[in-house]
Amino acid sequence: MKFDRIVVVGGGSAGWMTAAVLATGLKGRATVELVEAEDVGIIGVGEATLPSIRNYNQSLGIAEAEFLRATHGSFKLGIRFRDWLEIGQDYFHTFGPLGTLSGSQALWGQYRRMKQDGPLGLHCMPTVMAMKGRFALPEEQSQFRYAYHFDAVQYAAFLRKLATQRGARHTPGHVADVVRRADGGVAALQLADGRRIEGDLFIDCSGFRSLLLGGALAEPFVDFSHWLPVDAAWACPCERSGEELPPYTSATALEGGWAWRIPLQNRTGHGHVFSSRFVDVERAREQLLARLDGKPLAEPRLLRFTTGHRQRLWVHNVVAIGLSSGFLEPLESTSIYLIQDGIGRLMAALLAGRPLNENDRAGFNTGSTRRFERTRDFIIQHYCLTRRRDSELWRHVSSMDLPDTLAFKLELWRRYGVLHEYDEECADGNSWLAIHAGMDHWPEREDPVIAEIPPERARLALLGRRNAIAASVELMPLHQRTLRQVLGG
Repeated sequence: MKFDRIVVVGGGSAGWMTAAVLATGLKGRATVELVEAEDVGIIGVGEATLPSIRNYNQSLGIAEAEFLRATHGSFKLGIRFRDWLEIGQDYFHTFGPLGTLSGSQALWGQYRRMKQDGPLGLHCMPTVMAMKGRFALPEEQSQFRYAYHFDAVQYAAFLRKLATQRGARHTPGHVADVVRRADGGVAALQLADGRRIEGDLFIDCSGFRSLLLGGALAEPFVDFSHWLPVDAAWACPCERSGEELPPYTSATALEGGWAWRIPLQNRTGHGHVFSSRFVDVERAREQLLARLDGKPLAEPRLLRFTTGHRQRLWVHNVVAIGLSSGFLEPLESTSIYLIQDGIGRLMAALLAGRPLNENDRAGFNTGSTRRFERTRDFIIQHYCLTRRRDSELWRHVSSMDLPDTLAFKLELWRRYGVLHEYDEECADGNSWLAIHAGMDHWPEREDPVIAEIPPERARLALLGRRNAIAASVELMPLHQRTLRQVLGG
């Protein structure tokens, strides 16, 4: 099966990220056309990302300063979690190493053995940077990574310009009907004004509507709401207050969900993700408004969703990318990461240099659905380890049955201190360890090899690492100063 005409249905981040890669990577091999109903609002909730977004931008030749200017972006070292373990407790998950993870040299094992004061994060460079509000671009040999906060609407506009400059065709219009082929695939889109858009491959980026995959092809939905019960979010931007521009996202656990705070150059994004089973919609709105640290720039907007994914993401000649394929709440900023993952799998298939077959689709679907499942498990970890019992939501998530894959991982850690990794993981062992440590969830017994290191040697090594990180961070500029330098201001 060859795809000479590729049609992307829907704009926003998913649509224009897809179109930009297709127009760049398939130039001269296929035509790329994006059909977009421009009066349909962009969700734009995901304004925080994972470090993989840098790889995406670099693959398109996008300069960092240009990107940050266009999207009012700032740097992100990770997430600060407040009140997740207990009210009054907080911790960081940042994108950096926590030392050796296993064996006698395991930093966390020696940290526990030596009964070190302070959080494990004091031994992680980007965590200390985040605590101090500092940021410096890492040197090439540095092991820590970073991501961005940015305006998703402006990012889509930026990529739209880039994609069209590289040959993608932009077709505004409402899809009135989907014309099917004899084999069940899609032959064409019938627009409301009578135009007919034909294609060989259709990329569904139509958001929660899932116009092609969920609508025309009626692909079933795999529901994750038993484990991830949040099903709505209030979102509201507000004016920036003061000079502080922290290089991290904040996620604060509340009665029926959690609230985000995302600092941009020109404003602060606020939102409240919640479960309507456990808190009234209007009460959730009031809780969001009470948390704003500046003048609201718009009325709060309510979004509703179900966590999960389509059973298959590539059916016949339709591939779903973005919200049309599924949604996992924004706790760890994985939405754009999952878009990138879908685009990467699609491009690998299209550049295989041979006609595609059913095995290619099956491989795409297996890998994609496993990625959703692994990401689901990582997010559930934040909830299920809580000690909070002060509201219905927290009592539910602390006692619910877990997916077998997650239960197995947690048991290996709890009993043996093993940070087990599956294929298609979204987070590495350092990230899982950061959550375990932050939620005070440790193995029941120490690995005997930890004691092979003499205590004084272990103590000095820990102290040396911690002091070296602290001294290095003290020399770094504040985040907003580095940002101004990168922007040229």
